[in-house]
Amino acid sequence: MINLININMDFRGKQILYDINLKVEQGETMVIIGPSGSGKSTLLRLIIGLLKPTDGEIWVKGQEITGLSEDHLNKIRLNMGMVFQYSALFDSMTVGENVGFGLREHTDLSETEINKIVSRNLRMVGLSGRENVMPNELSGGMKKRVSLARAIAMKPQVMLYDEPTAGLDPIMSGAIDRLTNSTKRILGVTSVVVTHQMSSAFAIADRIAMIHGGRIIEVGTVAEIKQSENPLVQQFIHGLKSPNVSAKKRREVL
Repeated sequence: MINLININMDFRGKQILYDINLKVEQGETMVIIGPSGSGKSTLLRLIIGLLKPTDGEIWVKGQEITGLSEDHLNKIRLNMGMVFQYSALFDSMTVGENVGFGLREHTDLSETEINKIVSRNLRMVGLSGRENVMPNELSGGMKKRVSLARAIAMKPQVMLYDEPTAGLDPIMSGAIDRLTNSTKRILGVTSVVVTHQMSSAFAIADRIAMIHGGRIIEVGTVAEIKQSENPLVQQFIHGLKSPNVSAKKRREVL
């Protein structure tokens, strides 16, 4: 479904990503982990076409997207949903208007049909009856759920999540993880999830890719990542501040 080939990314004279190669199979949930500033969110923006790589190819559903015009990219984006770290809801719109925004902009559905989809999606994320509430009346966890309801309204084939549980308490984080899993199960979507929370990564991932210093240093199943012999992987998943890794060894694993 998604294939990144030899991706390099420079931004304002600084190289952010180095020779990224990553395949995400249809129906798979790929979780991307790594320290802050390692290039995780940049990868999501490359996949959805908000950024273009300095070098390399990005294939989505069998189509290479880096050379496409904005009009062609917009057609591909109709098959993609994204949940942003800070929800990115329209503050001047009600919850119902937010969820139905894409349907009104990109389909010929009637208001009755749109309202049915909005109600169904809000019910799916546990916010039934909240159509007329304004975003500023919602908690952070509720905003994330509205963002998810909006993202799936167009029945996307690909879902991208940028730190979906950031800033949430453990109970709400668990609820978002369960929604991510149920979205995959019900809609059959292919998902790429950026997170720094290992409990979430282990709960939702089919496979995990770790980025460090702009490079992918490990890809594997949850079990494989947990058993990795790479000291940088072990440092990250266990939250160690000062791993016993020499400068020479650090260069070797990178």
